[in-house]
Amino acid sequence: MVVEKYNPKWVEQFQTLKEFLEKNATEYISIEHVGSTSIPGMNAKPIIDIDVVVEDAAQFLKLKEELEKIGYVHEGDRGISGREAFDNENVAIKIDHHLYVCVKDNAELKRHLKFRDKLRSSPELVNEYNKIKEEILSKVGTDNRAGYVQMKEEEYKWFFEKVLS
Repeated sequence: MVVEKYNPKWVEQFQTLKEFLEKNATEYISIEHVGSTSIPGMNAKPIIDIDVVVEDAAQFLKLKEELEKIGYVHEGDRGISGREAFDNENVAIKIDHHLYVCVKDNAELKRHLKFRDKLRSSPELVNEYNKIKEEILSKVGTDNRAGYVQMKEEEYKWFFEKVLS
């Protein structure tokens, strides 16, 4: 299944990952839980999204070395300038997650944080977004991750614009 009902264990999984990163890295400003798993009551893909915030490119290079020592593999910015992605297949901790490193003034980071914070403070928006997710899954199927992501980004772009306005 692409999307699961909200699970409070996602907060615990993030905390475990955060503690692992804090133990093994020093070059960052903050470690942020973002994405749907960070929003109470939000149905989500059961993958923890993490944005590690750095001051600048110099601090990023130092953090990159620290992350590589614990098994992360840098994959570049995947087309989003200022947001660097890391593969975690070789990391000792086996919690499904996406790890990104963002410079503190990066637009994508600001978008992630604003979206998270707005939904955390609005049960109405959480309900609306959960209904959108259910609608998408009813159209593309419960196991069609690519179709789900595509429809969410193309046909429901208005929801993200509404939340971020």
